[in-house]
Formats: sequence, C-alpha cells, structure tokens
Amino acid sequence: QVQLVESGGGLVQAGGSLRLSCAASGRTFSNYAMGWFRQAPGKEREFVAAISLAGTIILYADDVKGRFTISRDNAKNTVYLHMSSLKPEDTAVYLCAANAFHLKREPREYEYWGQGTQVTVSS
Repeated sequence: QVQLVESGGGLVQAGGSLRLSCAASGRTFSNYAMGWFRQAPGKEREFVAAISLAGTIILYADDVKGRFTISRDNAKNTVYLHMSSLKPEDTAVYLCAANAFHLKREPREYEYWGQGTQVTVSS
C-alpha cells in the first residue's frame, strides 16, 4: 500500500501561483511514477502532469504546459506541482496518484490516490 497526502491548495487570484505537495508513505517511493490529476464539479477526472521514477521523463496536459511544473524529491518521498499564471478554469480538486514503474496519463492506470486538495482561482 502507498498512502498519499496532498497539501498546498487554497484560494488565489487569477494570474497567481500555488505549489502543491504530495507526501507518500508505505512503499519505496522511487518505484512509483507519480501523476497529478484534477476534477472540477460535474466533470471527469483529468490528467494534469506525470513524472517518471527518477524524474527524467515528464508529461503535461496541453492546457497546463508552460504554466505548471511537476517535480519530485525521492529523498523526501514527495512530488510537487508548481502552478503559475493560474486561470479560473484551473479551479478543481487536485489529486496525486501513484503507479508502479510505468508513466501513464489515464486515471484508471493509477493504483493509489490521495484525497485531494482544493484549488480555487478567482477572476
């Protein structure tokens, strides 16, 4: 089992920045590809970004590319999502997820999920 706990969400004005953190425990963190997803009310969960085991391969959704940065610190068992130039349409619950070894975009491919942290961007 892998336990994931997100933090860092909040209310921010459009154009602002936030950094989300996801702390992992339970198994060897460096054996898991990590992903960030988001889900707005009434919408499906959507892919935001993912990072490979050593952080050498990174994927982004098109609408966050250039604004969001995913990173990980395997010594701290933590993955981060730095979000800048935030827009109201970025408002959602942001969740991190872990998948053993393989980097994926689809939510169904991820084995473990955190509870999420709310990000609200005001216009």
